[in-house]
Amino acid sequence: MAEDNFFCKVYKVTAQIPYGMVTSYGAIAKFLGAPRSARMVGWALNSCDKENVPAHRVVNRNGLLTGKHHFLGTNLMQQLLESEGVEVTENRVKNFEQLFWDPSRELLDGTFTIEGP
Repeated sequence: MAEDNFFCKVYKVTAQIPYGMVTSYGAIAKFLGAPRSARMVGWALNSCDKENVPAHRVVNRNGLLTGKHHFLGTNLMQQLLESEGVEVTENRVKNFEQLFWDPSRELLDGTFTIEGP
């Protein structure tokens, strides 16, 4: 049950990633107070409803599309990112640092809450 709660929190944070931006598994884990749980964030995103959760906007700490195999189609993750204007070269987000959205910075204003449904 605690895993389900963590997964729901991952989905809520992921839903906040702006169009055309990306973040990392580790950045989400850190924001949720579990900085050593980047893999758990990945598991959550691998099992989510990708039509309702923009999991394609979450990459590894180096900008690599490590979760691409969990999307239908060979290059769907890349195609979704590119449709948002994110350039991907050799499975890596180009200009990763400029496109990186950090939930720990962006969600600090107190209007976002991870508790509840």
